[in-house]
Amino acid sequence: MVQIKTDNDFYKDKVMLRANHLPHGDLRVLDCFAGKGVIWRGVQYCTGRRISVLPIDSRFDVFSVLHGDNVDYLYSLDLSRFNIIDLDAYGIPYRQLKALFTRGYSGTVFVTFIQTAMGGIPFGLLEEIGFNSAMVKKTPVLFFKRGWDYFKQWLAENGVTQITHRSYNRKHYLVMLLNS
Repeated sequence: MVQIKTDNDFYKDKVMLRANHLPHGDLRVLDCFAGKGVIWRGVQYCTGRRISVLPIDSRFDVFSVLHGDNVDYLYSLDLSRFNIIDLDAYGIPYRQLKALFTRGYSGTVFVTFIQTAMGGIPFGLLEEIGFNSAMVKKTPVLFFKRGWDYFKQWLAENGVTQITHRSYNRKHYLVMLLNS
């Protein structure tokens, strides 16, 4: 079976997860996998709230989108300008979350965690929770089977105390509050 990437699977769930977990006050979003901006337009429509979005995407080279590697932007932008960061990735946004943890970001973070095709998990994530690379390389499938559990463990080890999520098989949509 061929796995096809599709933008905005479970659109309604993604929009409602965001709409139900917005912080109070002005909404300033850094959308790191913005695509065409469909999700945040949906959130704005269903909540009636004004939302300022700075979109980043490597696939769309249009004027209104910061084009390039979102990890570079996460290390270079003043993240305190945003009270929401959205990481709606096609896989596991490990490098992006690592940047947020490293920089001490405080705010609401929406994440899409999808174990694609072979169910891979970033080796760096597994190493950070105590597995050495030789173990992972020898039997990766054993580690990949528990990917969601290892991801939650990694979040906890980085100070995340609570997440809210909606899950469908190996697709998990979550929100968490980071406090530095």
